[in-house]
Amino acid sequence: MSILRTNRTVFSFKDILLSSDESKPALLRRRLSYYIKHNELYSIRRGLYAKDRSYNTLELAVKIFTPSYVSFETVLAQAGVIFQYYKQIFVATYQTKEVMCDGQTFVFKKLGNSILTKDTGVENKENYWIATPERALLDTIYLNKDYHFDNLSLLNWDSIFAILPIYDNKRMIKKINEYYQNFKSSQK
Repeated sequence: MSILRTNRTVFSFKDILLSSDESKPALLRRRLSYYIKHNELYSIRRGLYAKDRSYNTLELAVKIFTPSYVSFETVLAQAGVIFQYYKQIFVATYQTKEVMCDGQTFVFKKLGNSILTKDTGVENKENYWIATPERALLDTIYLNKDYHFDNLSLLNWDSIFAILPIYDNKRMIKKINEYYQNFKSSQK
């Protein structure tokens, strides 16, 4: 299977179908069963496959529901903006749901389509989409009225103010200005 020679680690059935020369989905499903039975392919969950068990969980996160991107506490903790560690992977998508998959918990949080489909502050890294720390901060504020951030000095405030208009939310504008004023006064 040519798709297995790519640098991607997680594939949906649709990915495999589109990259194969197989025109009949039923035949492809049988072929996939053969590969799984002979340990040449790992079935993560229905319709999602990996080359082996050492796949990238962030890549899996954005394959469960699409469109989606990794955001919220996952990005904020990696960037050092919050100090709390979370085992779950937080993902922005079109529905709110918690999914347990292959021993990993994925927390999907709903953003409106007008926000979710804007790629400002979202980067493509190693076969998955992930928010910048600035976009993750804004996503978090969008869904939470009050949230404690431990270290706002790591953020690019010009970037935050550039991304802010995609939310079209007066409460957020007010809240971001409060966070910014508190940040500036703490820097003195």
